[in-house]
Amino acid sequence: MPRNSHATFTVDSAVELAVIERSGFIESRHIGSAVVLSADGQVVTELGDIRTPIYARSTLKPFQAMASMQAGVPLRGAQVALACASHVGSLEHMDVVETMLKAAGVTEDDLRCPADWPYDEAARNWLLRSEKGKSRLAFNCSGKHAAFLWACTENGWDKSTYLDPTHPLQEQIRAVIEEYTEEEIAHMGIDGCGAPVAAVSLTGLARAYSTLAKAPGNKNSNARAATIATSMLDYPWAIQGTGQPNTIVMDELGVIAKIGAEGVLVMATDQGVSVAVKVLDGNIRATSLVGLTLLAAAEAIEVPAVARVLEKVVDPVLGGGVPVGRMRLGSAVAALLD
Repeated sequence: MPRNSHATFTVDSAVELAVIERSGFIESRHIGSAVVLSADGQVVTELGDIRTPIYARSTLKPFQAMASMQAGVPLRGAQVALACASHVGSLEHMDVVETMLKAAGVTEDDLRCPADWPYDEAARNWLLRSEKGKSRLAFNCSGKHAAFLWACTENGWDKSTYLDPTHPLQEQIRAVIEEYTEEEIAHMGIDGCGAPVAAVSLTGLARAYSTLAKAPGNKNSNARAATIATSMLDYPWAIQGTGQPNTIVMDELGVIAKIGAEGVLVMATDQGVSVAVKVLDGNIRATSLVGLTLLAAAEAIEVPAVARVLEKVVDPVLGGGVPVGRMRLGSAVAALLD
């Protein structure tokens, strides 16, 4: 993959993944690309352009966490999941991140992610009542950053520059990403939290998650990969939050699920069947519908179970507070079910 590739795929090479129907009228169309890989890494389903790089955004967090662990960070239990999380900033989320910082011998002030209000209502109200204001602990990437800091203290690396692309930890992260995607990173940028973010293909991203998801059942796999996959499923509340789509999918289906900003989602079963989705307009609302449907169409998960979960993770189309429409599959995805 060439390093001078500085743009993702275009609408001309994408397909219709989902539509929003209101009062019998199609109001919006979500265009994008998606790929399903079999357990042995073969392309089962190819929709749109699955080879041009995308910024994988927060779907890379498990591999960033893996690099931190390989650098000596002794993450355990929910800490592992928090290092992989895009969390809602609940009090439970913030408590776990605080334990990570304390174990590393650092404080919230050492985090280089922005301060933010929690998405979680109870935590936000607590910060308002206590007049603490925005908190770096509440930022959705705080667990990842806490693991980064812990890697620095374990190795004597500079804590103030841990987000620099030339920092030893970031160099290790790049190596892990390339190992698991089995492709050269096409481009490096800066993520919303300030950390470096890699551009890889949807196929490479799906391949990485396939290997990760299979790790617990593969005696020859990286033990840290097995720990990460197991912890994500054991602590699904930590990955996003109670009632949130990724958490529901993992809790009810036992499928690893991870969103990324700008319309990215990856899922993988414990057998290693994986799906990667990129919605070109950057909206994530259709990703769970598309991803789960593609896994069901590939017979990787049962249709009735998917239907039950979709009722919980797909937002209704409301008018005056009552349903007046629905999100439904676009033509490219619906054709797979015929």
